[in-house]
Amino acid sequence: MRERQPTLLFGANIDPSPENFDKALQIASLADQGGLDLAMVQDHPYNPDFFDTWTLLTFLAARTERIHLGTNVANLPLRPPAMLAKAAASLDQMSGGRVELGLGAGSRYDAIHGMGGPRRTPGEAYAAFAEALAVIRRFWQAGEPATFAGEHYRLEEAETGPPPAHDIRLWVGAYGPKMLRLAGRAADGLLMTSIYLPPEQAGERLSWVTEGAREAGRDPAQIRKGYNVLGVLEAPGLESPGFRSSRPGLVIGDAQTWVDWIVDVHERVGFDTFICWPVRGDETGQIEVFLRDVVPAVRDRLAS
Repeated sequence: MRERQPTLLFGANIDPSPENFDKALQIASLADQGGLDLAMVQDHPYNPDFFDTWTLLTFLAARTERIHLGTNVANLPLRPPAMLAKAAASLDQMSGGRVELGLGAGSRYDAIHGMGGPRRTPGEAYAAFAEALAVIRRFWQAGEPATFAGEHYRLEEAETGPPPAHDIRLWVGAYGPKMLRLAGRAADGLLMTSIYLPPEQAGERLSWVTEGAREAGRDPAQIRKGYNVLGVLEAPGLESPGFRSSRPGLVIGDAQTWVDWIVDVHERVGFDTFICWPVRGDETGQIEVFLRDVVPAVRDRLAS
């Protein structure tokens, strides 16, 4: 039997590229005023076509009032965990407790190394990631000097603070069994992407999160299962990108198609957090249709 699920959360992807800066502001404002729960930004510091994600999140936090903002996911090798923890806690205070921290072990290690970051083996990346989760948790316990002795990260009587304004959810971007079990043991949420892991393949992966949670004596149902849903949401009046694909995990269709897909994935697989990520056409218009026609309909279907 699938674990009891918490209340669903819904969010929007925001592109961090300079050419889409005005669109980022529009989507953040629309999501904030329209009642979405999350606005999430990917983090690839080595990409010359992207803004720095943390700077963009800070700017968006100053332009919004209620929506939670987060990384999807932060590139750990280029963001030392103590400094990342301090940055998240600082923005959390400035924004009134609206920060979500998604964290990834990193990819494209040649590009990371080119920016001065470490080039790690898969085993080293896992070990560093596990240490980083512990460092961040410890740093958020502000008030007393922190010491942590790891192979990749160290704290030596580090002065911690300021504390976050609320208990920041720590999300893990993961697909492999070791990382997923780690998410179950030590994280608050999981972030996956539909085109990298279609729903038909996701059940076993989420079971590893459950295993990790139970090993740590935690309730698996309290760990958020987030899904970045890539696709095209079609609606009258929106630019039609003429885009068709049979790629698994890519959702293309009208609002009812999206409603049916999300309800099925929630009930059959167990994801409870859905981030709308348009890949073609009028992204702002699609987010508006998502919050207006998809989210309420999903909630109504599940309530009935």
